[in-house]
Amino acid sequence: MTTRCAVYGAGSWGTAFAMVLADAGAQVTMWGRRPEVVEAINTTRNNPYYLPGTELPATITATTDPAEAARDAEFVILSVPSQTLRGNLAEWQSLLPRDSVLVSLMKGVELGTAKRMSEVIEEVAKAGPERVAVLSGPNLAKEIAARQPAASVVACRDEAVAKRLQAASHTAYFRPYTNTDVVGCELGGAVKNVIGLAVGIADGMGLGDNTKGSLITRGLAETTRLGIALGADPLTFSGLAGLGDLVATCSSPLSRNHTFGFNLGKGMTLEETIAVTRQTAEGVKSCESVLDLARRHGVDMPITETVVDIVHNGKQPVVAVKELMSRSAKSER
Repeated sequence: MTTRCAVYGAGSWGTAFAMVLADAGAQVTMWGRRPEVVEAINTTRNNPYYLPGTELPATITATTDPAEAARDAEFVILSVPSQTLRGNLAEWQSLLPRDSVLVSLMKGVELGTAKRMSEVIEEVAKAGPERVAVLSGPNLAKEIAARQPAASVVACRDEAVAKRLQAASHTAYFRPYTNTDVVGCELGGAVKNVIGLAVGIADGMGLGDNTKGSLITRGLAETTRLGIALGADPLTFSGLAGLGDLVATCSSPLSRNHTFGFNLGKGMTLEETIAVTRQTAEGVKSCESVLDLARRHGVDMPITETVVDIVHNGKQPVVAVKELMSRSAKSER
């Protein structure tokens, strides 16, 4: 029997993952907020606003009606900006099939509550952890849409559910691995956006590969410290949802967070950078909530703190970097 999937969010990653599911054999209904995006998907088999030039399979349809998208869905994929999830899901939760698996594609931490996206889903949708899964890894949407080989992690506390999602999204070009460490997979995805901003800032300042290598490595150390404090498996951070995603985000011009940081590093103001950024760079808001989460658990995250100072507190990048480098010397571990 054909698997039915709902994808809430018609941005670049939601559209790309809808294509993955369709290529894996599913019937996919996408929900989109903007009627013109939905019409384009239905009439041209293309999303010219987010993934121009990518022909979508005929087994994908789109709608602006959230109830229509949810109908008979075995998997409900959530791909909206992290900070809008709570409000959106509050409107949708009564429409979702009670036995559906709720899958987060989002890589952020909620402002104010410092909750991970799976925690927000469990709370708002009143779903047990066995119904909530996350997908994370080095998955730049444009490359996935071009069907270039990529791997990812599907994580759920219930391994059988993770395996079901794995089977539903496994294609010739997209290889998902399973994991039961939801906390680690989510933190890897959320914090890498912050480190991606830091590396982008350094690149924008004209700093070299030594700086980039140092930020990536120490950024991974920060992520791992936070993960351990929250009960994650430290090995998760050496895998696809940790190091893999971090390297892709910090190295690619396709990364929104890297590009956002690059513009700040070369001297643009926050307002100017926001004005030229068409899509959500999750790290811009999540850097504050990640730092909040770290402080609640007594975890030192100096790179994250530096990013918050630059992005939200108006500190000049050259000053922030000098302060970061002048911290007291200590053991690497």
